[in-house]
Amino acid sequence: MNSNSFYITTPIYYVNDVPHIGHAYTTCAADILARYYRLLGEKVFFVTGTDEHGQKIEKAAAAQNTTPQALVDRVILRFQELWKKMEISNDDFIRTTESRHLETVKELFIALQKKGDVYKGEYEGWYCVPCETFWPENQLDDRLVCPDCGRPLEKVREESYFFALSRYEKPLLDYFESHPDFVMPESRYNEIVSFIKSGLKDQSISRLGLNWGIPVPGDEKHSLYVWFDALINYLTVVDYGKNSGKFELFWPSVHHLVGKDILRFHSVLWPGMLLAAGLSLPKRIFAHGWWTVDGEKMSKSRGNVVDPQLMIEKYGLDRFRYFIMREVSFGLDGDFSEKGLVERTNSDLSDNFGNLVHRTLNMAWKYFDGKVPKPDGSTESEWERLMKEVLENLTYYMDKFAFAQALESIWKLVHYCNRYIEKKAPWVLNKDQDRRKELNQVMYLLLDSCRILALMTYPFMPSTAIQLWSQLGFKTPLPSLTLSHKVIWNQSPNLFELEKPVPLFPRIL
Repeated sequence: MNSNSFYITTPIYYVNDVPHIGHAYTTCAADILARYYRLLGEKVFFVTGTDEHGQKIEKAAAAQNTTPQALVDRVILRFQELWKKMEISNDDFIRTTESRHLETVKELFIALQKKGDVYKGEYEGWYCVPCETFWPENQLDDRLVCPDCGRPLEKVREESYFFALSRYEKPLLDYFESHPDFVMPESRYNEIVSFIKSGLKDQSISRLGLNWGIPVPGDEKHSLYVWFDALINYLTVVDYGKNSGKFELFWPSVHHLVGKDILRFHSVLWPGMLLAAGLSLPKRIFAHGWWTVDGEKMSKSRGNVVDPQLMIEKYGLDRFRYFIMREVSFGLDGDFSEKGLVERTNSDLSDNFGNLVHRTLNMAWKYFDGKVPKPDGSTESEWERLMKEVLENLTYYMDKFAFAQALESIWKLVHYCNRYIEKKAPWVLNKDQDRRKELNQVMYLLLDSCRILALMTYPFMPSTAIQLWSQLGFKTPLPSLTLSHKVIWNQSPNLFELEKPVPLFPRIL
């Protein structure tokens, strides 16, 4: 692996509907990782996009009396608008209707066909149009409904191209056994291993009579199965087969973030396709949980689908980003409520983080006229020990994509500094000229802690971190810095003027 590269992907989102909190959650997580690894000095490639083919799109377009292309062109704007509003820092946005993707899909299909891993046969079984999923009869009950979404299945019997997935059952199991972190969290890893051990069948990868899809090379009455098409986007964006150097740089460090409902495609079908193509498998596939709303499943019929744009407009972007990443451990299901968002962010962001910053800057203006005081050169052993612990924990949890725990680690510094203010009472020190050096040291430590907090919180709350950075008087753009041991422990005084403090998170009443 190129140790200086980090390639992170979201799923490409299906555009039969507008984006919701599930889309925002995955994309926010990927954005946090991209920003974090950029701060570490890595060469980062962060990609999201849209999955635009398939029977579901074709039917939705017909119902709206429009063409599939017109439908997807309209809906992708909603995704792009949301990512802009959420300050998502993706390096590429891939659409499966792009010509570059069509070329890559055809190239891989032909390569697998030449190897004998793609062949023509007949498919007979059950198909879920909304999920774009084939279901073997031994995985269904008498109701003949989709195990994932509960909708009725369609009986299909037709000529089809197949991918010889069964050939890769043992290689996949061997790989899982030797790479226990390949799929995370552990519960999902065990689920997929169990699924593979139950026996893999060859996968139908084409449909007849589908007009909205990529035609099978050399047999255009067939269109490629939407999942075979969609998964290949991860190769398209890194110029697979193009000799640009991009593939060699980023592919060895690819990490996929997915919802648990599409994990099997990403951790069984996709690795099988990669093994057949002679390509290395992803470093990690992480499946996160689902969001309920006030304890109920999200659905249009209940009218409780969370619109991220409305939440951002109502509460602010960084409150929203913080809440969805802090409220639940990544990988588990979570419950969204506006009451919970207000309570969590008022407590963590207004009362603790924001209050610490505002008090510190106000005291710096009151006692030092907005200048950063020169420290006396002494050290606070407890602060140094805590800083070392926080940095080590942040590194540990971010490596595991444990965002809630990473934030909890950062907030240990927030809580320490708030206690430190009460313990040292700068307002008392200011009244005693003989303790002026002690006041200098106390205020320098608090200001330096705010500097470090700006760096650490930047991946999670970029706008707020940049605002804090500016209030601290720094002119160098925060995103251009590196979150390294050297930066964290920089104790040299910065004798420059602070900006007048503006509250970062006024309480929501």
